[in-house]
Amino acid sequence: MAKKKTTADLPDFEVALKELESIVNRMEQGEQTLEDSLKDFERGMALSKQCQQSLKQAELRVEKMLNDHSSQQHESEHNETD
Repeated sequence: MAKKKTTADLPDFEVALKELESIVNRMEQGEQTLEDSLKDFERGMALSKQCQQSLKQAELRVEKMLNDHSSQQHESEHNETD
């Protein structure tokens, strides 16, 4: 019975993206067996999902930093007018 991959089996963003690119290149060559193609497709989907989640988390962090900076700037401007 095949072991199901968990998030612990997934690499960080840069490694995942590089592996995903490798899978795409292999599949585009069209020389794989059907079974290998299916395995690569399944792994590629997991990597794609993980990359999307990593990008979303990064986007949220950037938004928080921008909001924090904007709040600090607004607070500073408010204190200067008092």
